[in-house]
Amino acid sequence: MKSHKSCLSRRDFLKLSGIFMLSGMAAGAGGFGYMTRVEPAWLDVTQVSLRLPRLDSAFAGLRLVQISDIHFGGWINAERFQKVIERVLEQQPDVVAITGDFLHGYRWSSDHPQQLAELAEALRSLVKACLTVGVLGNHDCWTDASAVRAMFADVGIVDLSNTVHTLRRGGDLFHLAGVDDVWEEHDKLEEVLAQLPEDGAAILLAHEPDFADESGATGRFDLQISGHSHGGQVALPFIGPPITPYLAHKYPSGLYRVGEMLLYTNRGVGMVDVPIRFNCRPEITVFTLS
Repeated sequence: MKSHKSCLSRRDFLKLSGIFMLSGMAAGAGGFGYMTRVEPAWLDVTQVSLRLPRLDSAFAGLRLVQISDIHFGGWINAERFQKVIERVLEQQPDVVAITGDFLHGYRWSSDHPQQLAELAEALRSLVKACLTVGVLGNHDCWTDASAVRAMFADVGIVDLSNTVHTLRRGGDLFHLAGVDDVWEEHDKLEEVLAQLPEDGAAILLAHEPDFADESGATGRFDLQISGHSHGGQVALPFIGPPITPYLAHKYPSGLYRVGEMLLYTNRGVGMVDVPIRFNCRPEITVFTLS
């Protein structure tokens, strides 16, 4: 099992801090305020239309909304997350998919029970509105994976960790699959494949985007949706993110094609370590499938 305790190494943390300080010095007080107060709260609702060749006609036009990396208990608190929920519901989703890191914390955190209780109350409105599915991320495992799963069961979120949930409309099928956290080596892709019927489009939820090299090689998934990277939180013009976490170096943000599979990496709504964003707004992704 990987023994990493932070998404950023000490070297990367210092590097990002240095970029932050230099950017703030260059931009002055206004730039500092923008990176710490304005952009972190400036939600980007990204509309993505995707054609999935195996999608049965009964599911054409389905709207799947993805959020990721809430990191509740860090910068994201109950008030800020409620604004995220409101924007998600405005999109009139058929399905909401949450791709991990519900909590912001580590194994030594002691306040996650209260954080989970507050998070659960906010998530109930999503579950009431539409099918809501999710998988865990590395921070959930580092904090209390069992407690997060218990919150899923209490609220009504379908836990897709190493399993498949199939939607049926008449004789048509649409599969929502997921793997447990890859960083902690809890993923069991072979078990997921064994549960997948041969017919129907399949979407895979995997917290870490670089897992797409493995899932894409199977040829069974039409789309993988991931988070984890936060888009790097800082994206330099013409360069992109100077720092990304383990398992998010290759596919840090946006839409990719990995073999015959599509991959989308969401920039997340929360933050870790250095609480800034620059040229990398928090994101809600709305997929319209055809």
